[in-house]
Amino acid sequence: MIQRIQTLYYAVSMILLSILLTGTQFFQFVNDQKAVGVSVYGLLIYKTENGKSVLVDEVRFPLFLSVIGLILFIFIVLMGYKNLKRQFQLARSVFFIYLSFVVGLVIFAVFGADWLNVNEGKRELGLGFLLFILGFPFCFLAQLGIKRDKNLIDSLDRLR
Repeated sequence: MIQRIQTLYYAVSMILLSILLTGTQFFQFVNDQKAVGVSVYGLLIYKTENGKSVLVDEVRFPLFLSVIGLILFIFIVLMGYKNLKRQFQLARSVFFIYLSFVVGLVIFAVFGADWLNVNEGKRELGLGFLLFILGFPFCFLAQLGIKRDKNLIDSLDRLR
């Protein structure tokens, strides 16, 4: 199992996703009056007074449960190496679920300032956004590795 390249790709993806659980911010919307930071644990709303940011409110939502679920799903796909057909189907599911998370995060990054009433502000991307996006190509490369293994086994079966 460890000699397969998709194991390394999935391990890197799981590590990048688990770093998000430390509370790194995806992005922050900032204007003159307030700043809103977004992480997997929710929103942190700061009010700017005299050049200092003061925490005003904290809105929690369980996005971290989705990240934990995605990590566990990747682990299940990784451990399904004995049945390549099933593993390939699950790998495609992981790819499309991760893709939907990435698209949702990008849409929220683009339109989130309007939804959170941070008008005429700027968007500051954080380390969490980079880590979340960097894990996606590794899931895609792992899926390609599984497909390559499946094609190799199928071609060997034709020779028998």
